[in-house]
Amino acid sequence: MTDPSPEPRALTLRVNGARRSLAAEPCATLLDVLRDGLGLTGTKKGCDMGACGACTVLVDGRRINACLTLAAMQEGRDIVTIEGLATGEALHPMQQAFIAHDALQCGYCTPGQILSAVGLLAEGRATDLAEVAEQMSGNLCRCGAHPNILAAVAEVAGLRS
Repeated sequence: MTDPSPEPRALTLRVNGARRSLAAEPCATLLDVLRDGLGLTGTKKGCDMGACGACTVLVDGRRINACLTLAAMQEGRDIVTIEGLATGEALHPMQQAFIAHDALQCGYCTPGQILSAVGLLAEGRATDLAEVAEQMSGNLCRCGAHPNILAAVAEVAGLRS
C-alpha cells in the first residue's frame, strides 16, 4: 500500500521583498508556510476558517486571508506580512496611527488589522467612516478596540473620526 500523503515540493515565494525558497506540501496554506516554514509568526492563526481576519496579509497589494489560500498559488506574487511593513526602523504610518490611537489591547489581531487597513487604503475603499467600518468588518477584535482601530485608519486615510 502506498502512502497517500502528498510529497513536499519546492516552493519559492516573494515575501517582504525577498525571495524565500522552501519545501512545502501542495496542500499547505500560505498561513502555515509563513509561520512554520519561514518563521514569520506575526501573521496569526485565529479561527483557521477565514472568519476572524487574524491571518490577513497583502498579496500584490490586496488583502487576503492566508488561512484560505494555498501557498503554492502565491508563487510569483508579492506577499507582505506585518514583518515587512516598516521601512527599516521607521514604522509604516498605519502602525504609527495604531500606537497613537491605542488601537490594540492584547495585540493578537493587530497584525491582521493593520494589514487589512493598509490594503483597504490601497484599494481606494476608505471613502468615509462608514465604508472604513464596513471594510474592516472582516477583522475581529475580541478586546473591543474597534473604535480606536477605526480612528487610526481614519487618521491615515485623512477622514474625520
